[in-house]
Amino acid sequence: MLAALCVLPRRAWAGAGDYLARAQSLVPMLTERGQPPVALVKPVADASRILRFRMEKVADAASLDERLLGKGDGFILDFEGHRTGTLSFDLVGEGQGVDAPVRLRLTFGEVPTDVAEPLRPYKGTLAEGWLPEEIITVDYLPQTVRLPHRYAFRYVKVEVFDTSNTFKVRFHNIKAVAISSAGAAPTPLNSGDAMLDRIDAVSVATLRDCMQTVFEDGPRRDRRLWVGDLRLQALTAYTTFGGHDLVKRCLYLFAAFPRADGLMQACVYEKPKPAQGGIAILDYAALWNVVLADYVAASGDLESARELWPVAVRQVEILSAMVKDGLFAPPKDAFLFIDWAQKLDRMAAAQGVLLYAFSRTLELAKRLDKDADVAQLPGLLVSMKAAIRAQLYDTKRGAFVSGPERQVSWASQAWLVIGGAPKNSAEAARALRTVMTDPAAVRPVTPYLYHYMVEAMLLAGMKREALALMKSYWGGMVEAGADTFWEVYEPGSPLTSPYGDIHINSYCHAWSCTPAWFLRTGRLKPAAATS
Repeated sequence: MLAALCVLPRRAWAGAGDYLARAQSLVPMLTERGQPPVALVKPVADASRILRFRMEKVADAASLDERLLGKGDGFILDFEGHRTGTLSFDLVGEGQGVDAPVRLRLTFGEVPTDVAEPLRPYKGTLAEGWLPEEIITVDYLPQTVRLPHRYAFRYVKVEVFDTSNTFKVRFHNIKAVAISSAGAAPTPLNSGDAMLDRIDAVSVATLRDCMQTVFEDGPRRDRRLWVGDLRLQALTAYTTFGGHDLVKRCLYLFAAFPRADGLMQACVYEKPKPAQGGIAILDYAALWNVVLADYVAASGDLESARELWPVAVRQVEILSAMVKDGLFAPPKDAFLFIDWAQKLDRMAAAQGVLLYAFSRTLELAKRLDKDADVAQLPGLLVSMKAAIRAQLYDTKRGAFVSGPERQVSWASQAWLVIGGAPKNSAEAARALRTVMTDPAAVRPVTPYLYHYMVEAMLLAGMKREALALMKSYWGGMVEAGADTFWEVYEPGSPLTSPYGDIHINSYCHAWSCTPAWFLRTGRLKPAAATS
């Protein structure tokens, strides 16, 4: 094993307070947009739909003004399209006298399933408090009500739990209030391919609704800043809404809250005040360096890069110490994400993540004239690639394997191609095609890993196949009615949830927004224009 990289003296590091102050100076302004509903709708069971329901129009939204509702009555509003925000309405009482409070239950739906079936009994492993519903009591009428919490929704189901026998209620001026820090929407793609244009529009909406005072992973649930999501959001933001300052804010927030030894935390809580998430994911720690390198490439902000450079070097120090005889060998209790696929052996993919992150860190060092701080990285990369070829490449199969069972997966091929392990693009393409045609290969379950599969295919010169994969995968969500792209999507098992209940899944999730990046940077083009 090569000697450990030099350790920067602690006195050279900016303090956590300095990083936090920089982050807090970059809090963006949120804008609000009032949006009226477009229709009253009802869910209809439909076995032909991926999520088992379709929505049918019942009446124009304006007809709600004419409805007088009592205990047990209700309706579902369609606001058309997804937003992050809240709800407001005027509530009046009519009858002999308003002599009691009104109690309402409101359920917010990103997809029809949220409002078409009961949320309970809830079987998920995440906190039930994330379920998108609210029970409110309105003490006095008439009253203008604005719900205090923020939701992610297209549909709102309103149920009148209770009034007294002497009066009923009427809703007026109901509207959604969409909230985002994203600027003006980018010009529509107009690629000449209707499906690609729709995929791009849904990607842009996904990013918009995750752009708050940080890049949230999902506005429905968690609402945290995660390194893996940030990397993909930032790339897409650079080509759509801009957002260099928001990326910079997020980089500084992470820098302010490392683990005690300096390893990057996987996530940061922003509210009620910024705090570390308490989760270390090794592939995410490596990718923080990639986010920084991407940011510098997009913004040219060398001043911030120099301030944050010691943090990047510390990630290399910690992670390179886990490389034994050229292979990444983290502690047994270490957390690697890569994807939510349950049977996935992650070790080969992790080799690829490290190769890529170390390579990008070396590029950044050259740009900052900091080569001496990572002087041994070139040699480490050579030894890692040699060990990967000797121990993880199955010549007969033409693919990389992982773990004691020599598992073949999409994740291993994608990340090792991105990391530069194959000898050339032909060998990379062979590995990727091998797993794509092998029914036993472990497939991705998240758009996060599908992104890296498409990225790897482009590096291997597989432009037409990459375009086809994007259209079939993200296009599959579009055909299922997605207004924003989902956290989890398995075409063969669309009701999959890593948390045990689809009602806790996020249907607007940051890591799924990157088709707009592929399309708007020209990496992917309509088939007629693709070589």
